[in-house]
Amino acid sequence: MKPGRGLFIAALIWLLLGAGAFFSQPVFLVWFLSGLSLLPVIVFDAIFLNLFTCRIKPLREMPLTLAQGEPVEIKITLQREGHLFLPAVILFFDLYPDSMDCEFFPASLNPKLLKNNGSLVFTYTLIPRERGPWNFSGMEFLFSSPLRFWRLKVFCDCPSRGRTYPDFKKLSAGTALRGLMEQQGFKEIRQRGQGMEFRSLRDYQEGDGVRSIDWRATSRRRKFIVREYQEEQDQQILFILDTGYRLPGPQFDSALNGVLLLAYTALKHGDAAAALSFGTAERWVPPRKGMGAFTILMNRLYDLHSSPVPSSPFSALENALSRLHRRSFIILISNFREEDGESLSWILKRIRQRHLLLLVSFREKEAETLARRSPASPADTLETAAAFSYLASRRRLYQSWEHLGLLTLETSPEDFSSALINRYLEVKKSGRL
Repeated sequence: MKPGRGLFIAALIWLLLGAGAFFSQPVFLVWFLSGLSLLPVIVFDAIFLNLFTCRIKPLREMPLTLAQGEPVEIKITLQREGHLFLPAVILFFDLYPDSMDCEFFPASLNPKLLKNNGSLVFTYTLIPRERGPWNFSGMEFLFSSPLRFWRLKVFCDCPSRGRTYPDFKKLSAGTALRGLMEQQGFKEIRQRGQGMEFRSLRDYQEGDGVRSIDWRATSRRRKFIVREYQEEQDQQILFILDTGYRLPGPQFDSALNGVLLLAYTALKHGDAAAALSFGTAERWVPPRKGMGAFTILMNRLYDLHSSPVPSSPFSALENALSRLHRRSFIILISNFREEDGESLSWILKRIRQRHLLLLVSFREKEAETLARRSPASPADTLETAAAFSYLASRRRLYQSWEHLGLLTLETSPEDFSSALINRYLEVKKSGRL
């Protein structure tokens, strides 16, 4: 319980009377009598607020699964319990997590709507800013006493627990892959006659290549018959995601979204998806097929975050090699620099013999901006030269890896998802797996 506005006003008036009591005997008498009469009133007001104030039972209704950045509507039902005194003023706070944004509280409730054991229902909107688990601890009410001398804070236990996922509701609801590819700008891949696995025979159509004609079937049916192929299925994709200092927050969010989107695409193509994180958190999700594997991946990776701790791509690749028992398409997402060339040189040769490796980095926009600018001073010249040298060393590193037969990809966070899926589809089309 804490003092209210009425108590401060009464105390201020009484003190002003006390200042006048030094100069006038009648004012002193008024000041003394008012103090004697005010004290029991203040005490009675406090006792009445603590003992005779009714309680309110809250109920919160909200989904337990939220999407990052998507507004969600929360429904609150307040039920009056008992026939005790109903405060004239009620302030209400829902103790939502720090990872969410809300501009609704504190809310002022109309006590008249709670009379005669009635209930009050209202809604407000939250926006989850961060991925991960969340917990509503309860609700707080601030009751004012009848004379507004005191305010009583009452905590009501009303827990709600759930999770905030990346914004993948469209994918989890079964959005068609082709429509998703068109929205994201993915390249269209022709399947007819260009895959690696035989699918079926069909009649010749204008535009089909001569190489796709099945001459034996043509001679039997006395009309042109072509073989139809499809991309190979039942292949294995492993995502290795850096959660250390190399991928700061916004870049890591883009990387995680791209991983989940490509996992969805690979599972749609009949492949198996696996994931391994290193750096801040080390998690292993074994290879699985089917769309149920996407839910498992989402639940295992949704709360990953990067932090400024050391991370070793070399150790991550060693860990991956010990877990893989068949040829896989390994996608290592980090931010590679010149010093990684020597540390990864010998293990990359081992990987090349058994697996197909794609090394993914984000473009260094600040270094590119410095390298392109026209220097206006000697200090600017040194910065421009250092940025140009740094970018040149990265290009040489990627060229040396490509010379070893590895795949590299350097893209911006905004284009990461579409670039990664395009590369996957190109690999599938080429039959390198």
